[in-house]
Amino acid sequence: MTEQSRPAARLSYRPGVQAQGEVSPRQTLRRLILAGTALGLLAACDRPLDFDMRGNFGNTLDTAEAARQPVANRPQPDARGVISYPNYQVAVARQGDTVADVATRIGVAPDELARFNGLRPADPLRPDEVVALPRRVAEPSAATGGFGTVQAPGTDITSLASSAIDRSDAAAVSTTTLPPAGGGMITPSASAQPASAATPRPQVGQEPTRHQVKRGETAFTIARLYNVSVRSLAEWNGLGADYTIREGQFLLIPVPDAQAPARPAATAAVTAPGAGSPTPVPPSAATPLPTEVPTPAAAPAPATSAPDLGAEQSAPARNAQLATPVQGTIIRDYEKGKNDGLDIQAASGTAIVAAESGTVAAITASADQVPIIVIRHPDNLLTVYANVEGAVVKKDDKVTRGQKIAQIRSGSSNYLHFEVRKGFDSVDPTPYLAPR
Repeated sequence: MTEQSRPAARLSYRPGVQAQGEVSPRQTLRRLILAGTALGLLAACDRPLDFDMRGNFGNTLDTAEAARQPVANRPQPDARGVISYPNYQVAVARQGDTVADVATRIGVAPDELARFNGLRPADPLRPDEVVALPRRVAEPSAATGGFGTVQAPGTDITSLASSAIDRSDAAAVSTTTLPPAGGGMITPSASAQPASAATPRPQVGQEPTRHQVKRGETAFTIARLYNVSVRSLAEWNGLGADYTIREGQFLLIPVPDAQAPARPAATAAVTAPGAGSPTPVPPSAATPLPTEVPTPAAAPAPATSAPDLGAEQSAPARNAQLATPVQGTIIRDYEKGKNDGLDIQAASGTAIVAAESGTVAAITASADQVPIIVIRHPDNLLTVYANVEGAVVKKDDKVTRGQKIAQIRSGSSNYLHFEVRKGFDSVDPTPYLAPR
């Protein structure tokens, strides 16, 4: 497969990525909101954060299905740490390895290997970290404790074996004498060995895409780009617990598990010819119509007194956990994974207020420089206000419930995207707000 080249993206301020590039117009709002949430929880967070400042208004890229789709395990390297694919090779680092250690083990100049991966020869590597090889080295074989080149499913193993034998020294190849036509035992030559011992069974699997990290990319953005989970991306490439990557690094993109059971396809029931339902008898003009029996009229229902609606009125809005951030019409409800909040339409310039007292944790902007405000509240609760303009607060400001923080945008995008998050997870804002 050819290497993937992706356009430069806006710097996401993850550890290890310190330069800044252009913002792609295809970047979307959901990622921006995730970034603001991460910034809001930075002080109390005990898990990796996605600082990516990109997100979406719709469902341009949804990784929910990828999280449910199992991926194959990374192929096993040989004793040198080499994994060989038809179009490229990689090496897997061991505990305590530097780039120079890996280069020496596989027979490549340390400077050449380091330069190809954007590293220095003395740089340490994590256990299981993958480095790309600038050129092919000796293929994994029985001599190196490997299984040969990883072959795609359906490859004719017999043909590959025949080609390998043709390239080998004829004197070193074990042969077998065929029995005569009348039958008899097969007599192996003196040098013959069991096939399993002489030729290890090749590993079979799809060649993964090899992605070179561009400026501004993070493990999270790359995982979303290829619709895989960031955890599987980390496992395949030996990333650290913080998912840090570097510009110029090569990553293997996990491939789907071919062994995963496929969903059974629905099959339509087939009826044998002549076995269908019998043809109904046509009506006869000589047969009288059935006599209609009139249905007795229902007795009138007894009069009932009108219910006391006052006793069923909801409590005042102030008793709700959160105040409605803007007075308007909800044009899109919460749907986990597709719309992680409420879209509330209102007239341009309508005030947007803080849903509850708290601290402004972050203010960022979308690709179109539209502000997104994140407010942190007690009990690990955050509220997110996206697609706004005219922000009148700044980071670390203290705000009170009902205080104006921005206003509805002018033009056709005159709506607020409002989210409620418990930690990193979005929740339906509706139960937190006063009934509408």
